[in-house]
Formats: sequence, structure tokens, C-alpha cells
Amino acid sequence: MSHTLSNELQLEGAALLDFAKAARAAHGFGWLDDEGRIAPSMGTRLWITGRMTHCFALGRLLGDTDAPALAEHGIHALLDGPLRAADGSGWHSGVDADGAPMPGARVSYDHSFVILAAATGLVAEVPGAETLLSAALDSFEDLWWDEDSGMVVDARDPHDLSLDPYRGANANMHMVEALLAAWSATDDRILLERAERICARIVNVFIAHRFRLPEHFDRHWSPLLDYNRDRPADPFRPFGSTIGHWLEWSRLMIEVAFACDAAGLPHHDLLHVAPAHMYRRALMEGWGVDGESGFVYTVDFDGRPVVHERMYWVLCEAIGAAATLRAASGDSSYGADIEVFWNWAREHLIERPGAWREELDATNAPASGTWSGKPDIYHALQATLIPSLPIAPSFAVALLSRREDA
Repeated sequence: MSHTLSNELQLEGAALLDFAKAARAAHGFGWLDDEGRIAPSMGTRLWITGRMTHCFALGRLLGDTDAPALAEHGIHALLDGPLRAADGSGWHSGVDADGAPMPGARVSYDHSFVILAAATGLVAEVPGAETLLSAALDSFEDLWWDEDSGMVVDARDPHDLSLDPYRGANANMHMVEALLAAWSATDDRILLERAERICARIVNVFIAHRFRLPEHFDRHWSPLLDYNRDRPADPFRPFGSTIGHWLEWSRLMIEVAFACDAAGLPHHDLLHVAPAHMYRRALMEGWGVDGESGFVYTVDFDGRPVVHERMYWVLCEAIGAAATLRAASGDSSYGADIEVFWNWAREHLIERPGAWREELDATNAPASGTWSGKPDIYHALQATLIPSLPIAPSFAVALLSRREDA
């Protein structure tokens, strides 16, 4: 990676943290609109508060002077605020301005970011993070981990906690990231073993479907290939296969394989091999396939585009995947891909330093069909960090190691 690009990524990471500081709200972190102001109608979401807390804990390790107080605010909002259920049974998915729970199920996707925030906070020595991580991992055991399948269940009724029959790959993907971070913060090997079990099952599903991952499953983990066909652009459960997730899984599988190797734990043989195939499939079927540069959102199971809109997070995950594959393989051609992706982000996504457009249409013009505003900086911040960091079980550990070396 060129010195110029390295400096540019560093500056953009700092700008992203500055932009996100306006998200501080009474109950955590709010949803920012296009101008970077909190959108009161969106309430305070658990996934945003978890992600932003994680980002500010990383900011603490990066030396941002405001980040320590913001990270501590997020940790305490998650530990003691109204997002946490009063009876201790996990967290609500969102609360309104008065702190009342918003309608909707409890979901493991949201809870993964509580674990991630707490684990990153613990490595960054944010007060309260250790207590939050213990509570979040207790919730993981009680509500989300299914030992028989070696996977995470998806959703529960907010009142009686009865289990929804739907199972999803997305929740499991983010739980892998959270479990890696928690393992790196605690050295509890069972967390890494569970991350590997999830990846081992998912890599087999990738292969069985010609590297086009089904996202939706029934309670027996049988794929539901027609799920949400009538709502193809759903933000969390779109029809078909999501290009960005092929990229994100490729990075995570490499991180799990490297972590298992370092810890002396066995892992699925293909976790070192499949990610390169997943990445190349994403480029072949996602990048510029409709005549315009950029990644389409989803494809069907024959590889044909379904939703042509470009989501900013997909581009971010492409940078992360390319950087991780470059570090794992030593293949410098991935560096050229990073340059292409970053140039595209600079041209189409970054309105001004720190302010990234969430969605573009098929012609790369700003759009808001699936997403509105600029809810959080999680994907973008990580994209600015990964190219300069070694492969590690968590970004916090990599940053801490780099700081100690310096």
C-alpha cells in the first residue's frame, strides 16, 4: 500500500470519528441524518449504540482525545440504560426518547454488537467494559447459542422470549466477529471454538450453493431460497444472496483460521482456502455487472443482479477482504484492488471528510430506497484501519499491539 493511501486512510478514519461525535444521545448513540444531526424519530437503536461504542473504543486506542469519554458513555448506556431489559434478560432493540422500548423482536444481530462493544472496550480499558462483557456473554448463552446446531438463533418475542423459527446467516456472521473480539479480550477458548463452528458450517453452505450464500433458513437450517422475494431490498433480510456478506465472511474466516492456528485449535481446512474463491465470486458477479462501477446489493442463485443499488458498507467490506487476503497470501494484486475500491469511495461515497453516503442507485447517484441518513461509521472506520493492520482476532488487539510496538 502506498504511503499516500496510508495517510489518506488515517486522515479519513479521524474524520469519521469526528463526524460520529454528534451521535451522542441520552440513552446511547442516535441515528444521524444526512447532515450529521440526530434523527429523533429513529429512536436509540441497540445495534447503532453497540457499533458506535466499539468505534469510540477503537478511537481511544487511536489517540482521539474525545473518544475515551464517548466510549465510556456507550458502555454505561448499554450496561445501565433503558436499552437493557429491566429483568436482565438481554437488551431491547431500541428505545424512544423517553426510554420506552420500541416495538419489535429481540434479535441476536443487535446483541452481537453489545458483545463487540464490550470486548473492544475491555481491550481499550474503558471503565465498565468488563462488567458489560460478562453480562453480554451470559445473554449470549441464555438466549442465542444453539449447541446442537453450533449456530446462533435469530430472534425472540420481546415479551415471553419465545423463539422465532427463522434462522439467519447475517446474525451468525456478526456473532463470529463478536466472539473473536471476546476471545481476544478474555482468552476463553470456547468463544473461539464457537466462532470456528459457525464458520465451518457456513463454508460448507457456501460450497454447496456455488459460493452464493443463502441468507435465510428455517429452524432446521434448511435454506429458504425464496424468502422475501417480494421485499428484495430489505435492509436486514433481502431476497437472494448478499454480495457484501461474501466479502465479509471471507475476511472473518481468515481471521478465525489464523486465530485457531495461533491458539493451537483445529479448524475446518477450507477456512484458509475458500475465502479467496468467495472474494473472486463477489467481484465477478457484483462489481460493475450492470454497466456502472460499484457493487450491486444482491444477486439470485444464478448470479444475476436482483437489487442494483450500491450500499456503502459493501464497498467497505471489499476493502477489508482485499486487505486481509493480501496479508494472508502475500499476493500484491489485492493491493491494486484496494486502490480501485478506495478511489471509487472517494469519488462516489465520501461527500466530505467523515460523511459517507449510505446508498447509491444503479447509476451511482445518491439514493435512499433501503437506507436513509448516515446511521453509523462502523464499516467505514474499519475499512480505514484494516489495510494497515496485521491479521488479528480483533481490531482492538491489533491497534494495541501496534501502539505497544511504536
